[in-house]
Amino acid sequence: MSATETISLGGSAPAAAPPSDTNRPIQMTTKAISAVKLAIEEEGMEPTTGLRVAVVGGGCSGYSYALDFLDEEADEEDLEMDFGGLNVVMDPHSAQLLSGTEIDYIETLQKKGFVFNNPNATRTCGCGSSFS
Repeated sequence: MSATETISLGGSAPAAAPPSDTNRPIQMTTKAISAVKLAIEEEGMEPTTGLRVAVVGGGCSGYSYALDFLDEEADEEDLEMDFGGLNVVMDPHSAQLLSGTEIDYIETLQKKGFVFNNPNATRTCGCGSSFS
């Protein structure tokens, strides 16, 4: 069963970014990559600022998705990925839970934000940001 979750940070079928490494646990669409780069620019951050993708305990269903700007060096055990010039890091535990997940960005009349299409989620919550 596939689950879709939306996290707001600020149509058409998603276009996956061209892979530069086939061993990545996640994929990001070009729309998601562009949205992160735009947010970095709008926040006045350095263009080299990266993104941390994580799963944290909590939420209605057990786990919640987390996105944060990477304002420090990645930890030694972190997995580092490049998506069209955007540095994305993830801890090993999150990588395991998010394996096969596609991160997209949507803008509709009702909402805009990042969407996690996680094939590993067996249960989701109506809040839109937790899963198990």
